Amino acid sequence: MSDSKEHSHDTHAAVTTDAASHDAHNMHFGLYWGIGGVLIALTGVTVWLSYFDFGSRERNIVIAMLVATFKVSLVGAIFMHLKGEKPTIWRFLYFTAFFVTGLFLLTALHWVDPIFGTQHNLH
Repeated sequence: MSDSKEHSHDTHAAVTTDAASHDAHNMHFGLYWGIGGVLIALTGVTVWLSYFDFGSRERNIVIAMLVATFKVSLVGAIFMHLKGEKPTIWRFLYFTAFFVTGLFLLTALHWVDPIFGTQHNLH
């Protein structure tokens, strides 16, 4: 008889866990739709901003990249579940961002002060 009670208890625990999981999923469902709507709206903002001249091509690119960075942050935090991850994942993300920024800065420095012999002449 105790086996029957234990089995009944285990089944009840599994059903309770499934119900809790379903409720948690439904709770996040509205968040996902909301973030999806924000991403669609920001895509519209990106297209709208493309019709404006902010003084130079570089400024236009910077503004477009700021909007894109915000959008990718939302995707990473919400859809890829990074907002609830362990600190180790964040350390790898910061480490990667640091070196990517360094590579971009090295490229920018090369444009400003190129190394002798690395510029190609256009004939």
